[in-house]
Amino acid sequence: MFRKIRIFLEMIKIEHTLFALPFAFMGAILGSMVVNDTFPSWMQIMWVLLAMIGARSAAFGLNRIIDQAIDSKNPRTAMRAIPAGLLKNGEVVIFVIISFILLFWASSNLNVLSMQLLPIAVFMLVLYSYTKRFTWLCHIVLGMTIGLAPLGGWVAVTGTMDWTAIVLYVTIVFWTAGFDIIYACQDLEFDQGEGLHSIPSRFGLVKSLQIAKFFHVITAIGFLALLLMTDLSWWYGAGMLVTYGILFYQHYIVSPNDMSRVQTAFFTMNSLLSLIVFTFTLIDLAVK
Repeated sequence: MFRKIRIFLEMIKIEHTLFALPFAFMGAILGSMVVNDTFPSWMQIMWVLLAMIGARSAAFGLNRIIDQAIDSKNPRTAMRAIPAGLLKNGEVVIFVIISFILLFWASSNLNVLSMQLLPIAVFMLVLYSYTKRFTWLCHIVLGMTIGLAPLGGWVAVTGTMDWTAIVLYVTIVFWTAGFDIIYACQDLEFDQGEGLHSIPSRFGLVKSLQIAKFFHVITAIGFLALLLMTDLSWWYGAGMLVTYGILFYQHYIVSPNDMSRVQTAFFTMNSLLSLIVFTFTLIDLAVK
């Protein structure tokens, strides 16, 4: 049983929770302070956490089912659970259903707007896995999906959506799309050979890394806009300086001539970035 649990956790890349979860909490806390001038309750945080677990587990499970034929051909992904025979399709389908039930249950314990927006979230979770088959904008779609984490956190505790929430959403959309382009550079030749769509397979390595940089410039502008649109102050500003340094370093260690540190740029740097943004936002709001 423990071996099976470990395989499921590996399938959904549980360690990658560090990408989106801190931003979900940031959206919840910032939204509650902006709209209600108070921190969210622990119950609200718990439901946000459960909704996030359900959403990302369903998303990863669906992706592994939908992409199993592609994964089996790609040397980088051939040892994933389904193509490697470690999990059966039926087991993953049940896992996805349970994950969606968890998402629905958590959302139903939040507010009406959370439930009204739930079909959009489910649609985006399903859509992303198919996009690489027909559009190189798949990275943007992934960003639009992961960006629902902070937006969902905001809506979950406020029951509203305003321009600050939209700016936070767009900021995370382009942050995600930028690092996903860098990650997809690993599969450039495979994607071209299989007729799959991505920015690297469409524009090549050099232009793709330039596009990723441009997306992260938008991210940097978005984080600055949040400082100007809210009561966030110098603690948040200090965190942004660290964040900008991480974004710069992420692109510094990856170049068309050296792609050996893509994993560091993808996992380590992005996990650190999301934790720093959340931590400095929390400190800023807590000391007011």
